[in-house]
Amino acid sequence: MRIRLDIAYDGTHFRGWARQPGLRTVQETLEAALARILGGQPRLVVAGRTDAGVHAAGQVAHIDLDEGQRERLMARRPRAGAAAVDPIATLAARLTGVVGAYSDVAVTRTALAPSGFDARFSAVWRRYEYRIADAVSGYDPLERHRTTTVRATLDEQAMDAAARSLIGLHDFAAYCKPREEATTIRTLLEFDWHRDADGVLRANVKADAFCHSMVRALVGGCVAVGEGRLDPADLGEIRDARERVPEVKVLAARGLTLTAVGYPADDLLAQRAEQTRARRDLDGPAIEIDDE
Repeated sequence: MRIRLDIAYDGTHFRGWARQPGLRTVQETLEAALARILGGQPRLVVAGRTDAGVHAAGQVAHIDLDEGQRERLMARRPRAGAAAVDPIATLAARLTGVVGAYSDVAVTRTALAPSGFDARFSAVWRRYEYRIADAVSGYDPLERHRTTTVRATLDEQAMDAAARSLIGLHDFAAYCKPREEATTIRTLLEFDWHRDADGVLRANVKADAFCHSMVRALVGGCVAVGEGRLDPADLGEIRDARERVPEVKVLAARGLTLTAVGYPADDLLAQRAEQTRARRDLDGPAIEIDDE
């Protein structure tokens, strides 16, 4: 039995998603809660392993239950007089009871996964938001955990033009932290900036997948444009040179939130997962997934 979990978390006090010995991570916290409910050693597979300090509103993971865990889950019965409940759907509420009602992580939904579903490899896109408070919006201490502060006045129109110029299938090595044998070719589907009603700058960034620190480096390049240190056209030239440059800073994790993960129709889930496991080149149909 495979179960899909939709997850949200404030990454401030986590050392990222992935389990690490002796460190508090989202994976470790949720797997410990699942073990209390289901027994055994549950292992979550996630759509994107976020870095330390990165938040999520729309993270997706799956878990495969062995026979004993399945029986333990399905054996749960409602209290006398209570309406019948779906044990899979109510697993989310049970997890909330374990991690705490005011925890910095929550499982917002649990459901039986469709055939062929793989949280990581079936995904066709991931969407992130990055928030920046500059001199226009000012600093809001209530938003400090999810907003990066830049003391200059940023030119959002120049930033938006620079961001849109990067869209497409490219090698983003100049905007990724290198990892041995990991491809840096990605399809950037959307990248734009706007100011919200409070004057906070928000980046919308959507791609088939992201390599390590890619969003925060792309945002750092746009900030350099917004400050006037780079021209909008420079970001494309930097990308095409495929070399990291000191003008492009990797901005703080606090401003970054994974907001959504997209999947194909159910009958295409298994096919997508097969394609995604392959390494990609500029002409290839599949992609190897790294992490943001």
